[in-house]
Amino acid sequence: MGYDAIGEALPGYAKDLHQNLRVITTSSLEPVAAYGAAYAAALVAGNEDLIRAAEEEAHSHLDPDQMEGARSAAAIMSMNNVWYKFTDVVTDSEVKALPAKLRMNVMMTHGGVDVALFEAWSLAVSVVNTCGTCINAHSTQMRKAGMTVQNVVDLGRIAAVVKAIADTMNFESARSS
Repeated sequence: MGYDAIGEALPGYAKDLHQNLRVITTSSLEPVAAYGAAYAAALVAGNEDLIRAAEEEAHSHLDPDQMEGARSAAAIMSMNNVWYKFTDVVTDSEVKALPAKLRMNVMMTHGGVDVALFEAWSLAVSVVNTCGTCINAHSTQMRKAGMTVQNVVDLGRIAAVVKAIADTMNFESARSS
């Protein structure tokens, strides 16, 4: 089941989402960045059918190391997004001052892929998980790595569409059970 099947499976009221799936193929991003971002975003958005479709589509554009890099970005950012949202919300300055003491070595190795790709995929995950600190940090690092403002915007668009499709599929599944 690829993206075409996912789009066709969406209910009529979500026609815009089906049309917006095109952002993956029409964005300013190279296919490896776009499909990897959609895959990483789908992983954290949590709909099994969408994850399978995104993985199927990503296999056509990413090599095995890049697939692993996208999964690494999804995994580490799932933790970091929660941590940095916590530190943004907590008002106790003593709590804010303490280090995370969470292992994040994959951030230094960029999941074994090019730094710009890892930052792009980390941004997509951070958009889905709505972590402002991480969104700003990864968009800044992407720009330093040579990506454009339009690339940043397109990654946000991909993440938004993927998240909305996962949500729609999840609540349609709940409605029918």
